[in-house]
Amino acid sequence: MSSSRADFLSGVRVSLPIVLGVLPFGMVAGVAAVSAGLSAPLALAMSVFVFAGASQLAAADLIGRSAPAVVVVLTVLIINLRMMMYSASIAPYFKRQSARWKAGLSYFLTDQAYAVSLMKFEQDEETNRRWYYLGVGVSLWVTWQIATVAGILLGASVPSGWHLDFAVPLVFLAVLVPSVTDRATTVAAVVGGVTAVAANGLPFNLGLVTAAVVGIVAGLLVEEVA
Repeated sequence: MSSSRADFLSGVRVSLPIVLGVLPFGMVAGVAAVSAGLSAPLALAMSVFVFAGASQLAAADLIGRSAPAVVVVLTVLIINLRMMMYSASIAPYFKRQSARWKAGLSYFLTDQAYAVSLMKFEQDEETNRRWYYLGVGVSLWVTWQIATVAGILLGASVPSGWHLDFAVPLVFLAVLVPSVTDRATTVAAVVGGVTAVAANGLPFNLGLVTAAVVGIVAGLLVEEVA
């Protein structure tokens, strides 16, 4: 059996190419939070407690448009629903961990940590799964927080007349395009996008929530038919 330290460092090494993509994403999240009117401490607190890039950007956008708190929370929950599927998929590999460890490990669950760790667990039964996963997750978390702080500092120093709002939809597009890999995800993306435009005028800024729900349902229906 390999040592815990070696497996942790192995997870860190695997995460290094990934953090190159996390850095600009985190910076944009920091800029978006400050541009939405959040103070630097609040922007950093959101990054620490939420630790989910897409939902942080969506929350910043809604906060900037003075959406009700319930809409912001509901939007974040809908965007992060995929974490439930990730959790159910990776949970069998941590069934021997205590409830306290499982709770701690769940905090570091992200798209990247899930994908990299699951691939490793399926191929290598000798790896200390807990420490390998932490090596990946902690590396991504530290990188995200550093990038967010950099974005917060950058956003606070940028004149308001520069209007950096365009960065949010651009990042969402950068996240969306690579994930559209089959018929179901294509339908979900197209239907969700069209719905978002059509529902833009809904009260309480519910257009994004409506688009997310309609897009998910459309993708699931296509997947069932296929």
